[in-house]
Amino acid sequence: MTLKLAHVQRAFAVLVGLFVFYTAATGPFEGLIQRAVFLALVCLLGFSLYPLGAKKTWYRIGLMIDAVLSSVAVAACAYIVVNYDRIMTELPWATTFDLALNAGLVVVILELGRRTVGLIFPLLVVTSLLYAYFGNYIPGDLGHRGFDILFMTETLYLGDLGIWGMLTGVAATIIAAFVLFGAVLLHTGGGQSFMDIAMRLGGRQPGGAAKIATIASGMFGMISGSAVANVATTGNFTIPMMVRLGYPRPFAAAVEAVASTGGQIAPPIMGAAAFVMAEIVGVPYVTILFAAIIPAILFYGSVFMTVHFVAIRRELAVVPEDELPRWSTILQPRKLLPIVCALGGLGVGIFLGRSVATSAFYGICSLLVIFVVTSWGQISLKEMCSKIVAGLEDAGRGMVIIGVLLAGAQILVSMINMTGVGVTLSSMIVAISGDQVAIVSIIVALVCLVMGMGLPTTAAYVLVAAVLAPAMTAVGVDPLVAHLFVFYYATVSVITPPVCVAVFVGAGIAGTNWLPAAIEAMRFGAVTYLVPFLLVIYPGMTMQGGGLSILNAVLSGGVLIITIPWLLSRARFFTYPHADKAFAIVITGLALWPHFAGPVCAILLLLILWNIQKRQANKSASEGA
Repeated sequence: MTLKLAHVQRAFAVLVGLFVFYTAATGPFEGLIQRAVFLALVCLLGFSLYPLGAKKTWYRIGLMIDAVLSSVAVAACAYIVVNYDRIMTELPWATTFDLALNAGLVVVILELGRRTVGLIFPLLVVTSLLYAYFGNYIPGDLGHRGFDILFMTETLYLGDLGIWGMLTGVAATIIAAFVLFGAVLLHTGGGQSFMDIAMRLGGRQPGGAAKIATIASGMFGMISGSAVANVATTGNFTIPMMVRLGYPRPFAAAVEAVASTGGQIAPPIMGAAAFVMAEIVGVPYVTILFAAIIPAILFYGSVFMTVHFVAIRRELAVVPEDELPRWSTILQPRKLLPIVCALGGLGVGIFLGRSVATSAFYGICSLLVIFVVTSWGQISLKEMCSKIVAGLEDAGRGMVIIGVLLAGAQILVSMINMTGVGVTLSSMIVAISGDQVAIVSIIVALVCLVMGMGLPTTAAYVLVAAVLAPAMTAVGVDPLVAHLFVFYYATVSVITPPVCVAVFVGAGIAGTNWLPAAIEAMRFGAVTYLVPFLLVIYPGMTMQGGGLSILNAVLSGGVLIITIPWLLSRARFFTYPHADKAFAIVITGLALWPHFAGPVCAILLLLILWNIQKRQANKSASEGA
């Protein structure tokens, strides 16, 4: 990379970050204007970050192509800004010029999508466009009357149902503000503080390095919103630590991959898909946040218990004391206050009823003020400014993937809605299941795992929400529960073979084959595969149905995060080889029984078994003495 290109990248990245900061502070521009300006900036930055033919002999030709594509993107977006009033008031018919701009912008989005997230997602978008155009040639229920190129242009480009629709709007406002919030927090010391806290909390426990990975990845994941990026970030520290302490390499890769995945479903700052869900379902983000608390606790509780059982059985080492930071260092105001003030500012904004983007702005401002105050005299002013600019730059880079991804997803969703294929597929699923909630849930779960493979979580959720969530609501499932159901399965698709991209990255860092790591990852994430069904069985899982319903859900989930890891980690309570499996299955069945007596009986049985095991251990110890 030339020095000149590096300066261009930094300038564009900072410009994107400043645009998001400004609009979070003052409020966004008019809908289409905000989205068009944001997408233009994202495209310019994207072509500078992912140049065509980098390190190739034809690099200069690639630069020329990128310059043309960048010009097309800017022209197409500028046309929307200039003609905003006419588009919103006259609903204009598409002209040949409109068609050319629309086609150029779609090509730009697809090409940037290919460079940033791979080939699978752009191919899905292209398939949806071809399906919309050639639908009249398809026989049977999946066929439709077909749409001509001018009507498709009017839908995609000259209105707010296509490229400039809700998903692009969420990307340009709410998600962009939180990407900026997270990036600035990490670059002003939050990242190191998260790692230090994780090391101190988990390091001296059985399987300490794995528990450090679980805690740290959860903290980072709540901010990054990307399982793959999280594995690449924290995994470069935690996986080598686990390998150095003698942990099996597939085990190390699996723990990091699963823990990084969980960050996207963990409040208070969930992944980008959670903000999209709030818009689709039509509820405040805070509702999504509270609904996700119990499932997130179950997720990380199960990972912790699995690590604990496996660590005891395999006698995995703890982290040496001299490698762990001291609490006196961790709790220094300079290290801790930025995190507290950032989350405090965010919470105050939400409590006062401000928009989510404005609340993120409050959090950023609180963070910057306390960062400057606590760093004054500790580091130079130049270094402080450098860290803040690095945060803006990193946020801009993160917004490229988010912006391109959701603009492409918006094209996909608009074609699904225009052709009605989502309603058709939902009707087919309901017809196959005979209106049985359990059967619909199983079918939807399996299809979600398949459709989400190879896609970033946000794109996977948008796809399954458009096609599969209506099938669940059609058989009486609450819309919020239905969307959380498909969201969780879209999330765990990144650790589910054969296309488990988070595991691929973790295995690469660990230097091991991906398949053993994927099998381990499914074991660590086993409870996550059950949590969506608990959402359907127990309304209390989403904080609905009253206190008794919530207690019932908590007790059931609490039993599962002990028994499922106990079963899958092959921990032993009894002398007979199959006794543990039999009792674990019985306890799991009781926990899943949708009646308050079920989890209560399961807990009593679990306490009895625990007491038996403890007596046996004491007896063995006394005999050995």
